[in-house]
Amino acid sequence: FTGRKKVCNLYKTWRNGRILWWSKTNLKLEVYKMAITKNKQSNQTIFNMAKVAFSDKQILEIKELPEGTCNVIYNLVFEDGSESILKIASKDRKGNTSNEINLMQAEINAITLVKEHCSFKVPDILYYDTSKTICDGNYFFMEKMKGENFYFLLNDMPENIIATIDKEIGKISCELTKVQNAEFGFLGDDKRYESLFAFVKQMLKNLISDAKKRDIDILYDEQTLMTQLENDKPVFESIKNESLVHWDMWGEPFMDDRFRMHNRRELFLEGFGQTSFSEDELKRLRWYDIILYLTMMIEVFYREFDDKGQYFWAREMLTKTFE
Repeated sequence: FTGRKKVCNLYKTWRNGRILWWSKTNLKLEVYKMAITKNKQSNQTIFNMAKVAFSDKQILEIKELPEGTCNVIYNLVFEDGSESILKIASKDRKGNTSNEINLMQAEINAITLVKEHCSFKVPDILYYDTSKTICDGNYFFMEKMKGENFYFLLNDMPENIIATIDKEIGKISCELTKVQNAEFGFLGDDKRYESLFAFVKQMLKNLISDAKKRDIDILYDEQTLMTQLENDKPVFESIKNESLVHWDMWGEPFMDDRFRMHNRRELFLEGFGQTSFSEDELKRLRWYDIILYLTMMIEVFYREFDDKGQYFWAREMLTKTFE
């Protein structure tokens, strides 16, 4: 089933359980374009950054890419025909929630771990600068890999191709679980947690605190959320192995957002190798749903999106987790 429903000035698009946000005017994924964390730079600054990273190259073209929920991304084309992707972090934490810690360093760490331990290809990091001497935010240049954004092509893609890709993504997610660590925590943070429950509890407390700071309505009060989580503490105790999760963290594989209630596709699960869940697993999945939907609600106000469509969609999904 494919359909569009107008929400504020955006459309939300369903296709086989996927939710995408599309601009009413040009139907391109752009809800994140105006986030205050997008630390856009002048062409001259980018020229200066590239000159340090690639002293023997001259830039022919600079193009901002719409991808990325937080950091600004540019595609650079050089006179010799080569290309590179430039990613720039925000200059401060004003638009970040408490669970977003050193996001650029976390991404570097994740790419390094995958290159060392996994069979699938990830881009090479070509240059990384945290000095803030040329640019007021940390940044890195990375290899540009061939291909198009899957989500940009999804609406026009044949179902059999989508099915193949879904299954392959499941296999990749499963391979990530083989990369393990001694303790739980965010890749960009030095703090570690001895148990999965302690980590999840801290994530939830951070979100509740973030909502209070900006007076954001998250539907449920702190006591309700924390009491319910404490009641479910036993279901987390069986998880002893900390795996690399696509959210740039050491956690449980089910924290990957493809296990979320709105995005749990059958062929992804088949590729991952698990198509059914125990009662304890379903309870943990519910808490990861809650954390994602709270995050999506809260980041609308931290990123200062003009359109609140994402907030209302995530609010609706959060309500469903309590039904």
